[in-house]
Amino acid sequence: MNIEQIHRVYFIGIGGIGMSALARYFAFINKTVAGYDKTETPLTMELSASGIAIHYSDDMEQVPVEFKDAQHTLVVYTPAVPSSHKEYNYFLDNGFILKKRSEVLGLITKDSFCFAVAGTHGKTTTSCILAHLLKETGVSLTAFLGGISEDFNSNFLLEGTDYSVVEADEFDRSFLRLTPTVACVTSMDADHLDIYGDATELEKSFIDFTKRLKPGGKLFVRNGLPLDGLTYGIEDDSEYCIRNIKIEHGAYVFDLETPEETLKGVRFNKPGRHNLLNGLVAFAMAMQAGSPPHRLAEALATFKGVQRRFSYRIKNEDFVFIDDYAHHPTEINAVFEAVSEMHPNKKVVAVFQPHLFSRTRDFADDFAKSLSQFENVLLLDIYPAREEPIVGINSQWLLDKITSTYKKLVSKEQIISEIKMQKPEVLVTMGAGDIGLEVLKIKNEMSYAN
Repeated sequence: MNIEQIHRVYFIGIGGIGMSALARYFAFINKTVAGYDKTETPLTMELSASGIAIHYSDDMEQVPVEFKDAQHTLVVYTPAVPSSHKEYNYFLDNGFILKKRSEVLGLITKDSFCFAVAGTHGKTTTSCILAHLLKETGVSLTAFLGGISEDFNSNFLLEGTDYSVVEADEFDRSFLRLTPTVACVTSMDADHLDIYGDATELEKSFIDFTKRLKPGGKLFVRNGLPLDGLTYGIEDDSEYCIRNIKIEHGAYVFDLETPEETLKGVRFNKPGRHNLLNGLVAFAMAMQAGSPPHRLAEALATFKGVQRRFSYRIKNEDFVFIDDYAHHPTEINAVFEAVSEMHPNKKVVAVFQPHLFSRTRDFADDFAKSLSQFENVLLLDIYPAREEPIVGINSQWLLDKITSTYKKLVSKEQIISEIKMQKPEVLVTMGAGDIGLEVLKIKNEMSYAN
């Protein structure tokens, strides 16, 4: 595929966080862009406002006529699109070039110095920190991010083309389309078992990913993972290591060791040891672009964060509201640890929306154990995303396994009244489904109430 010969790009599933970043990229390089998505969201509304034509029903009649020219149109689709999708089948049957998002990302970045961030957790935060560090140190880069960076207020950054930053997504083995120059693996916990079947197959896929590095490339690996690479960790024997952690005014202050030097008194504002690790590996990767360590340390201190990654929506003396994308037991554990460290001895209420029937089934006992750490739990119905219901797998079934002092199954309409009744000092909302659309309503109500 020669991008120069492509005049138009049509997206099936344009509202996805990764797909919308690609749509922004093609619009930026003056291609005509349009697309379909199942539902209107703040992301699709932003794309529409920028001049991209989007419709919300699977109907070829609504596809702009100029996109029906197979010779000059590229069709990009998400693996979440069902095989029965009418538009997908039209393009498939009529000689169009169809490519998955991951293939296109691989083609765009293959000739650049590509930084790829892999791992079952931490990809989005790490890639956003990395993009921030590189931008702040004057590096020419393009970044495709899996979340909305609060530093750029976008999931896409174009500051040049010498370097690229991408998330290496293990879902559907997408990351095997990339050829990175520098990569990291943050974690390899079992997930996406609907794709892989078991944890062993997932691990094999990560090993295959590490073999896709360009000759002479570098791999950074969290200490303890079964991969060969430069290690990073906290208070251990890693090549890149954080030591002497203190908390000052809600931020971490620590020493950062590299193989060449130790930087004293480095500051990082995002709560959670998991985020410290994300910041550390982003720092180590950014050094490979030749950015001076002292400048990277200064930039680390100014990182604002990523929307829905331990995001403070309200923060005052009497009440704190934190929103997080956590949708796996390990991520819920990380949120609990961060809340406990930053807000000890407070009444915490956790609201969680399970994501996918298959994930809820596969990790039910682990979810129950993670959620039971919170004294008060409100559980929403399972968000199905791309899945059909599975008999017997529902939120009540999961709730019965949770041992919290207070637990309740609630509808979206009941969330705010239930929160007010509980009178939390710290409120946490978690999940990867449409719970994010409830956050602004909760913030507005609780700001008024407090």
